Amino acid sequence: MEENLKQLPSGPKKIIKIALFGPESTGKTTLAKQLAEYYKTDWVPEFARDYLQEKWDKHQTICDVNDMLPIAYGQTQLENEKMAIANQYLFCDTNLMVTKVFSEVYYNYCDPLLDQAAREHKYDLFFLTDIDVPWEKDDLRDKPEGRETVFSVFKQSLIDNNKPFITLSGDASLRLKKAVSIIDDLTLALEKGKSSLEFVQEYLIQKN
Repeated sequence: MEENLKQLPSGPKKIIKIALFGPESTGKTTLAKQLAEYYKTDWVPEFARDYLQEKWDKHQTICDVNDMLPIAYGQTQLENEKMAIANQYLFCDTNLMVTKVFSEVYYNYCDPLLDQAAREHKYDLFFLTDIDVPWEKDDLRDKPEGRETVFSVFKQSLIDNNKPFITLSGDASLRLKKAVSIIDDLTLALEKGKSSLEFVQEYLIQKN
């Protein structure tokens, strides 16, 4: 994998990495901030927002396919910086799998370097954020329609790449409550030597 797209390993202190994953305007940033505050640790913001806001402010142009790799480089660097200072947990507002899906949905293309890195980056759990929250417009969002279709693409990408994920629905307070309960159970499971995929399988069986 290209050096600029490599994840920093957790090192001697095991950091549990949680990725927030889903279409635009589904509460990822809100939840990442809430979880970081709850667990007294850091969170990784979305590099693309500042990158694309600056592009819009300077040129009034929106994202295009040539922005995908620079965004991936910036997101990886930001995550690695936060990883070095995290305390037990790291909550990622986004990740390269989001960038990969975005590239495929919008441009019907994903750079092979981005595709490989997105598949290889590891997280202990993905929270797939549901579309049952209102879509909020800003300078960088332009897809209020077709949310169900986009959500299904995001979900399928996790399935196809065998990523451990649990879907979160409900308002912000309910999502936080569910997420904390799941993370606490995941932490115990990992300490007992279970894999993330085993944990998710058992969790889903219990809930059904």
